[in-house]
Amino acid sequence: MSMEINCVNCPLDSTKFPMITRGSVSQATAEGTNRVMSFHVIEQATARLNRSELAVPGSQPQLFEKAASSAADVVFLDLEDAVAPDDKAQARKNIVEALNDLDWGTKTMSIRINGLDTHYMYRDVVDIVEQAGARLDLIMIPKVGTAADVYAIDMLVTQIEDAKGFTKRIGFEHIIETALGMQNVTEIAAASKRNESLHFGVADYAASTRARTTIIGGVNRDYAVLTDPEGDDGERSVHWGDMWHYALARMVVAARANGLRPVDGPFGDFSDADGYRAAAKRAAVLGCEGKWAIHPSQIALANEVMSPSEEEVTRARRILVAMEEAAKAGKGAVSLDGRLIDYASIRQAEVLVEKAEQIAGG
Repeated sequence: MSMEINCVNCPLDSTKFPMITRGSVSQATAEGTNRVMSFHVIEQATARLNRSELAVPGSQPQLFEKAASSAADVVFLDLEDAVAPDDKAQARKNIVEALNDLDWGTKTMSIRINGLDTHYMYRDVVDIVEQAGARLDLIMIPKVGTAADVYAIDMLVTQIEDAKGFTKRIGFEHIIETALGMQNVTEIAAASKRNESLHFGVADYAASTRARTTIIGGVNRDYAVLTDPEGDDGERSVHWGDMWHYALARMVVAARANGLRPVDGPFGDFSDADGYRAAAKRAAVLGCEGKWAIHPSQIALANEVMSPSEEEVTRARRILVAMEEAAKAGKGAVSLDGRLIDYASIRQAEVLVEKAEQIAGG
């Protein structure tokens, strides 16, 4: 049985792969669509490097220049949890000044606004977008619970952009950090054309679900499996698990199904580099392409883990070459280094190569 795979902007020559054709469903570029086996075409969010996302309190302007010169891909200036109520008005002014006056280079700039359940939110959006919207790339919306939350911010931002004559549209980052948000994550992910990424807010999610933990990210010794007794001495082993696996995996699926970037949130113990790296690796394996850095020391760790290794990229390029040679020989699958590779391998390899090229062009 023959099969046609929709391959929009496939780097391989489709004339050499009779099963692969350029997609006729959409003429959008690779930035606008994603190849899928369904007739439905997934529009991809704006392509941005999002390996590391540095959190910087808006009430501490002395940290802004260091953030601007850091290696973080994205910086979000915070107006929410990191800013005391009495400091929020001044934090807005600090952020407006910083966005307009500091050289942030090619960094993606975001602000985390206060929640829709507060009276701070509307002023966060109005003041900063009106006064510094030209240098603002993203707005991070905390504790998103429903698609209507997204609609509300979209309407406000659209009105401001239109009134100010801005031609660049600001994107949205959504923090999934409540039970309600996780229940509605699919609808939230599809709620606006501005959506770019979903972030897992582990601390507030733990509070919302009443999880028995007080740590921010990481593992819990009580979330473990005890094996049955083995041997004459009845020895039993304890295997720790990841209590956040389900939540993070569910968010990743919702993000990818809607063309968004899934990003893992904070790891609270910034003195534990090994713990951070392990958490980032678990997130990367599940499909996340970035992780928060709540301390400058975590930036390099995030960039390291969330970047494909030279070995991985080299193998991916070899797969593409091997499959092109297989097509010339009329084969649909071949062996490379003792492992089967086929047309599904092409898609996996392309993802790695595209990410490496994105980082190189950084």
